[in-house]
Amino acid sequence: MVATLDDTKRSAIAVKLAGMKAIQQLLIENEQQFIREVNDEEIAQRLRDFLKDDQKNLGVLETVIGQYGIQAEPEKTISEMVSKIRELMQGSKLSIYEKVFQHELLKHQQVMTGLTIHKAAQKVGADVMLAIGPLNTVNFENRAHQEQLKGVLEILGVRELTGQEADQGIWARVQDAMAAVSGVVGSAVTQNTDKKDMNIQDVIRLDHNKVNTLFTELLASQDPQKIQEYFGQIYKDLSAHAEAEEQVVYPRVRPFYGQNDTQELYDEQAQMKRMLEEIKAINPSNMDQFKDKIRQLMDAVGDHIRQEESTMFAAIRNNLSTQQSEQMATEFKAAKTQIQQKMGVVGAK
Repeated sequence: MVATLDDTKRSAIAVKLAGMKAIQQLLIENEQQFIREVNDEEIAQRLRDFLKDDQKNLGVLETVIGQYGIQAEPEKTISEMVSKIRELMQGSKLSIYEKVFQHELLKHQQVMTGLTIHKAAQKVGADVMLAIGPLNTVNFENRAHQEQLKGVLEILGVRELTGQEADQGIWARVQDAMAAVSGVVGSAVTQNTDKKDMNIQDVIRLDHNKVNTLFTELLASQDPQKIQEYFGQIYKDLSAHAEAEEQVVYPRVRPFYGQNDTQELYDEQAQMKRMLEEIKAINPSNMDQFKDKIRQLMDAVGDHIRQEESTMFAAIRNNLSTQQSEQMATEFKAAKTQIQQKMGVVGAK
């Protein structure tokens, strides 16, 4: 019988992603507080820009974690660090300069954790690389924020030490440094400058791309243990994806997509679930039988994907506004997270 356990490497990456999410939430809280405390309008505007990016990037991180498919808790040390920094930020022991200094260190931590996850994913599997792909935007923007924060710190530090204004050439130097970062970081990761929120089509398509990659990896492998690992991820991803669609997407599209076409999607997913259970009962060491069943599942999933990405996506574009489609994506991601948690796909640390 095929187990659906996460291997150690995948669970470790999930814990790091959970830590990034906890720190991202803290960054947002900090920036909201700084905007209230800073009297300099130029600095306040830069902080408002940071806040807008960081709120968007929290959504990106939530998407990445949902795509990755393992809901984990941060390491205990990260949770304790976040609590201590939150307490310091809300208190009066630190000056605004010292608070922003701590904030810049958090940005650095996010950048290094994000880049490390990116490099680790290259060693784990193509499906992991695909799932964490949107993380590249978070990595790049946090690095750009770091450069701007250096200028903010110089201005705040000079004021605190001398009571005078710093050289205004600071901002020009910061912009030069950001241009250099664009070259260095942009070559290390795929920079995504699209600022819009993902709509439901984007999010569903990410799921489709990931499961197709998992099918490819499984069929190319001759290692029963790796085949078991890949199927475990396929099982969990397809199960959570299907249930989230049935909770959020299909009831919403039925009025304009049509009763018959929507019912066909439900029926296809019911067949897919039956096939998953049949494959789960086969020992992957019986490789020929196992892979034959996987190919049958892949064909069924492929037909389902083609229907969704052609006719259902077109119906959504024609009948829902951009805002409605983005809101559905938010609801779909939230539903999938809850389903993953109920499935017991929780990495503990």
